[in-house]
Amino acid sequence: MLSSGARFFFSAMMGLALACAVSARADGISVLSAELEATDEGIAVDAAFDINFSPTLEDALNRGVVMTFLFEFELTRPRWYWLDEKIAQVENSWKLSYNALTRQYRLSVGSLYQNFDRLEDAKHVLSRVRNLTVADKNALKKGATYDAAVRMRLDVTKLPKPFQINAIASREWNLSSEWQNFQFTP
Repeated sequence: MLSSGARFFFSAMMGLALACAVSARADGISVLSAELEATDEGIAVDAAFDINFSPTLEDALNRGVVMTFLFEFELTRPRWYWLDEKIAQVENSWKLSYNALTRQYRLSVGSLYQNFDRLEDAKHVLSRVRNLTVADKNALKKGATYDAAVRMRLDVTKLPKPFQINAIASREWNLSSEWQNFQFTP
């Protein structure tokens, strides 16, 4: 039989463990959907992600730290007699920043950018990849089955150097989805 002090300690530890487990699941990136389709320009990928920042990441963003997110795509043809043939490998990057003077978030791709009043709106646009051409349609054999994979992650190598050190040591900075694998037959 546990004493009341031991029961309280045990209950507090279980509550803390549960809270940590719930918060660990809430922060991060997960793949909601991913698919390929043949278009006039070639083979295009559509993907949707669920992006949730930890309080530390959101605070750093609001203090002016620019965050670079990478969308990664791979398309391979499996071969039983040799290594898989790599058909396409695409990497796109977006930069998310906050301007304290205008109180707006900026999402940019190269020299193109869009401003948002709310972080949720910027994350919504960041979380959708639509009609991104990843391969020439002549590069694929009709009727063959291909393995595709997508993921999105925060590129910690693009953070300022003091944050890179912290990002390596802390799980709060490790914002990445798992690879989502799926098959495609043209």
